[in-house]
Amino acid sequence: MAKPMFDAEALIAMFETATAQQGEQLRQAVTQTALTALQGRELTLKNLRATVKAVGDAASLGVARNTGAGVDPTALLDSAVAGLDAAVLKAVEANRVALQRLVQQGADLREKHLQKALDDLDKMEDTLFAALKKSAAGSGGGVAAAWGPVLERLQAGGTLSGVQASLTAEQMAEQMQAAMRTTRHASVRAAQALADSYTAMVSGVLIGLAEALQAAPATPPAAEAPARKTAARKRTA
Repeated sequence: MAKPMFDAEALIAMFETATAQQGEQLRQAVTQTALTALQGRELTLKNLRATVKAVGDAASLGVARNTGAGVDPTALLDSAVAGLDAAVLKAVEANRVALQRLVQQGADLREKHLQKALDDLDKMEDTLFAALKKSAAGSGGGVAAAWGPVLERLQAGGTLSGVQASLTAEQMAEQMQAAMRTTRHASVRAAQALADSYTAMVSGVLIGLAEALQAAPATPPAAEAPARKTAARKRTA
């Protein structure tokens, strides 16, 4: 039997009993849950999509069971989405660190599999959105309705992880050009060996980032979120 990605029942129970004042606690729990699910797996779009949907499904089920007075299901789902966005942001950072190591070793990011890594970075936000739409579609009644404004805001404003992914892809292209001028005589064979194990390298970086996040003391949410994308990309269902 395949090992579960995370303790879904624990996350469901947290959303089932959450109060209106626990938004930040839910966000942090979702972030850590998603990172735990991604650890030990290759950080591919397929695994990212499966993780986001599984966490979204658990949040939906917990919200559906929450009958507490004054609880806004949309607010609870907003916390879940913010937590998932923060986890994907860590995945973007893991890709950035891994790509930077390869560039420093003289790898050419124009190589087919490394170009795919850059392309996948640009697809992370769409992957997040598509997985959440599936979670919303699979939920019933009032929860499906509560997902509506959450997804509308996400589509209109973009995500922190999407913004960072686009910046990372641009920065890596610039760094590659600079590195090629200074490391032309680096070992091609060593760079190729690193490139071949790229997804495993990213997974290892993500584990370190997740452990650092877990060890760091909780900080209050920022007063304002960083600037969103100026225009949201069109998405298809």
